[in-house]
Amino acid sequence: MSTATVQEPTEVAAPEPFWTRQRRLGLALILIGGLAAGVFGALAPSETARFTLSEDAEGAALSINGQFGAVLFGLMTVAAGGVLFAGLLKRWSNALLSVGILTFVLSFLCWQVAGEFMPLVDTTDGTLQLALPLILGALAGVLGERSGVVNVAIEGQFLMGAFGGALIGTMAGSVWAGLISAAIGGVIIAAILAVLSIRYLVDQTVVGMVLNLFALGITGFLYERLMQPDAQTYNTPPQMPEWRIPGLADIPVIGPVLFEANLLVWIALALVVVIHFGLNRTRWGLRTRAVGEHPTAADTVGIRVRGLRYLNVLLGGVVAGLGGAYFTLVATGSFTKNMTAGAGFIALAALIFGRFTPVGAFGAALFFGFAQKLATYLGAIDSPVPSQFLNMLPYLATLIAVAGLVGRVRAPAADGVPYIKG
Repeated sequence: MSTATVQEPTEVAAPEPFWTRQRRLGLALILIGGLAAGVFGALAPSETARFTLSEDAEGAALSINGQFGAVLFGLMTVAAGGVLFAGLLKRWSNALLSVGILTFVLSFLCWQVAGEFMPLVDTTDGTLQLALPLILGALAGVLGERSGVVNVAIEGQFLMGAFGGALIGTMAGSVWAGLISAAIGGVIIAAILAVLSIRYLVDQTVVGMVLNLFALGITGFLYERLMQPDAQTYNTPPQMPEWRIPGLADIPVIGPVLFEANLLVWIALALVVVIHFGLNRTRWGLRTRAVGEHPTAADTVGIRVRGLRYLNVLLGGVVAGLGGAYFTLVATGSFTKNMTAGAGFIALAALIFGRFTPVGAFGAALFFGFAQKLATYLGAIDSPVPSQFLNMLPYLATLIAVAGLVGRVRAPAADGVPYIKG
């Protein structure tokens, strides 16, 4: 007697949607690359664009005909986009995206620099210096948001850090005392944010905005009553020295930028590496990500959700306070009212644009710093491109990223959600 074999139905994998993130990115690069090759190539004069290692037109690291360069680099952007759109080299999609963006920028620069010169060392150093507080502020945001606490108070932490660094640095006559005081100033704002949002479950965005106004008011009041009448005693902090590492500082372009710098530059770069490694390779990072994504599940396995949130928000306050020290101990040498001028909100935008990751936030902060530096450079050479347009670009890019037009930007699932222990 024969028995029939019954075969179980096999599951059919759902077809991959056509408009994947890689194809959307590829199409975007094809469009902007074609724009660069056509428009920039047509507008660029047929003169030499010089990118120099020195502060003058001598010592060119790259010389290229402006018109030819604008077309060439625009076509390279199109090529990178074409590879992405065709679905090739999927493992290298981020690298291809970076190449496409870089070649688009080079196409634009060939148009603008034709007949002029751009000092590479000054541009790179200026980019890093402008990005420095944004890097530290964005890292502070990463620590809070990956734990589930929205940190809108970065601006207030910057202000308190800048004020504390100037005041204590002047009174102690020590830049290191000022640096420590700046970190404490950031922690004060972070501690208030943590208590109100974690312990008393107040809306985190509202608390952050209130703390920004509080920091603006208290530092402005003390500046007018204490610092302004006697600046010599209370508002002339020593400047952070620059240290040079022999040999490494002689490397072209990056040597003078990275190895002839102040301590804050090295702290910021080290923190990017440490926080990235910590979030992805350590028990603290695993618990932080668990608390930010699913705090209830984390609590059931013994993780102290509130305690870890307190810790990370306070650590973020230290990092943001150091970012505030940049304004008084590096950039200006004194404190003035509202001197951060919204840098904390720019750092928050860099955090979002960087997809809530340390490396992404670092790259976004550099992009913001480069846009500001480029706007200054184009103003100096009387470019027809308005500097306001370049200053607008980082925010436009952030809106595009948040809207999901080139890929989804997702905050941690429990971000901004107070945890109530059952």
